Amino acid sequence: MPFSTASKLTKAQAYQHCMRIAQQHYENFPTASRLIQRKLRPAVAAIYAFARAADDMADEGNASAAKRLKQIDAWESLLERCVDDQIDHPVFLALGDAINRFHLPVESLYDLLIAFRMDVSIHSYATRDELMFYCRHSANPVGRLMLALHGITDSGAQHYSDALCTALQLTNFWQDLSRDIPNGRCYLAQEWLEKAGFTSEEVLHGELSSGQLKPALAEAYAATWMLFQQGAKILPLLPFRLRLQIAATLYGGMAILQATTKLEDPLNSRPALTRSHWYGLAGNILVTTLRPSRPLNMEIA
Repeated sequence: MPFSTASKLTKAQAYQHCMRIAQQHYENFPTASRLIQRKLRPAVAAIYAFARAADDMADEGNASAAKRLKQIDAWESLLERCVDDQIDHPVFLALGDAINRFHLPVESLYDLLIAFRMDVSIHSYATRDELMFYCRHSANPVGRLMLALHGITDSGAQHYSDALCTALQLTNFWQDLSRDIPNGRCYLAQEWLEKAGFTSEEVLHGELSSGQLKPALAEAYAATWMLFQQGAKILPLLPFRLRLQIAATLYGGMAILQATTKLEDPLNSRPALTRSHWYGLAGNILVTTLRPSRPLNMEIA
């Protein structure tokens, strides 16, 4: 996993490398947002580059599970070293600098690796608590790292951030049922499926229709919506610029969830927000940013 260079890397070069990765692949991670303070963007890019590479290792379909886990273990070894040593690897040279400069919680980075290991070996979840455990490691660390970058260490803010990040992760699962199930992943908890008389194995084998899964989906949607309501309580605790970013993320996530609930066949279709959707959300985002304690102006279908 070493990074070969003709001469020793500088921190500026390392950050530039991470920024290129972030700009190409940022997806739902807030790396490229212009609302993020300019001075923080390189650090966000370093976090993203670290997570992107580990995620790619976990999802390397042609490699055996043992090989993928070994790669993640090696990645973790570099994480352990980068806090105290300047490693001649662009991701870890930048990440180590970001950790020390912004006092980032290193345990959140280790948590991400736990989730990536789970991606290798676990493809369904028996209970809601098991699913929440996964989200606690796959999604919540991102929020905690963003708070730390902004110097926010309040336990209440962390609690609400966890709820919001989990809601966003779950929304992504329900949005991507048509992609994940054919790829052998079922995030609908077995305990939800059992209430409708089915198993995750039947879901993964493609034996069930969206109509048959309606009770389980309704429970999943309701649990996710409640987490959004709880996560919204973070807004009054944030500075204006970050609050605007998070308000947009919140309304965007809720809009995706709302669109997902309206799909007739979520096992074979996927919702997406268009530019017109965002225009429609702009007023709510602005009002909520200005009056963060006001109730959210959106309801689940």
